[in-house]
Amino acid sequence: MSHRSSHWRHHVVVIADEGSNPFELGVATELFGLRRPELDRPWYDFTICAPHPDVRMHGGMFTLSGTAGLEAVDGADTVIVPNRPDPETHPSPAVLDAVRRAAGRGARLVSFCTGAFTLAAAGVLDGRPAATHWRWAALFAARHPEVLLRPDVLFVDDGDVLTAAGSAAALDLGLHLIRRDHGAEVANAVSRRLVFAAHRDGGQRQFIERPVPPVPDTSLAPVLAWAQQHLDRSLTVADLAARAAVSQATLHRRFQTELGTTPLAWLTAERVALACRLIERGELRLDAVARAAGLGTASNLRTQMRRRTGLNPTAYRRRFGPSVRAT
Repeated sequence: MSHRSSHWRHHVVVIADEGSNPFELGVATELFGLRRPELDRPWYDFTICAPHPDVRMHGGMFTLSGTAGLEAVDGADTVIVPNRPDPETHPSPAVLDAVRRAAGRGARLVSFCTGAFTLAAAGVLDGRPAATHWRWAALFAARHPEVLLRPDVLFVDDGDVLTAAGSAAALDLGLHLIRRDHGAEVANAVSRRLVFAAHRDGGQRQFIERPVPPVPDTSLAPVLAWAQQHLDRSLTVADLAARAAVSQATLHRRFQTELGTTPLAWLTAERVALACRLIERGELRLDAVARAAGLGTASNLRTQMRRRTGLNPTAYRRRFGPSVRAT
């Protein structure tokens, strides 16, 4: 299915069930349900459905009414399954049947936080990698040993099944989906509207210890901002360490503590993100893109883009380039 036709309307359906967490429901609504005329492109069709007309949300503080029935799942391109803060409670049989039907016809399935329990109960995670909230990782592993749980990451993209960890990771995964569907420029525009980090890689750690920094502030923010302004240079980890006035070993520790990744992995991800934006803006010369993003050669650009986006530059331009937006 083409993701960039001028008439394309990708249909996202969110299932709400008894005890669902309203935060994740709000995240899905914000990302996929709001109209975005400033983007000047077709956006998602969005539906909330439930197994019965009145669903009590977590804590019983309010009831969700006026939703569609579960039959809405049968017309969805993407289905976001329900989660709840108490995964000891099993999903309803009607919800599991709807999820299985969606999986059977090839819909994209998404879970936020403990929603991975719903996907696992439906049998769609057997033999596949998945993420869930770190607090419930042990319970998940014990209940679903057939799933390849990755307990520390923010989210897992396994193609047609994607799972996120704790509540805030729902935003990371949601922006990742928008990036997959619409490209880096659009995802950045949505993240700016949310006042949220444009891109955190799914492999970053969920739970990062953040001790109160001494005064003056020694966070990585200044060196990250400097590096983002100089990605066209052949920056190395040594260059970043020198800019931060620390040893390379100390820089590695601080990256792991503050970002949950390594300096080289962060730098490469930033370079690929810049290359994607340049291609979306219409730069046709791969060697120019590679130089501007600090990736050196067109060959390395192809390798890194395929590794991080699943697409080579030609396929990426075909899906997200300016000629597609103009149709």
